Amino acid sequence: MIDKHFIDDLSNRISALLPGNVGQIRQDIEANIRTLLQNQLGRLNLVTREEFDVQTALLQRTREKLDQLEQQLQALEQQKQ
Repeated sequence: MIDKHFIDDLSNRISALLPGNVGQIRQDIEANIRTLLQNQLGRLNLVTREEFDVQTALLQRTREKLDQLEQQLQALEQQKQ
């Protein structure tokens, strides 16, 4: 899920690119930009950095366990011979 703060920040950055003389419609444009960003980024199925880091750590532990099991299997095969 995308952080609301991230969407607001991105929306504000885009709005800052609008000319200053757009007046009253600026608020409408900002709201539309925010809505558009939420919809489009929501479709991308993005994960937060924290979720990514958790999955990376989990993958690392899984890889270490797999390496350990492969070594044990190799040792058992050598004993069998």
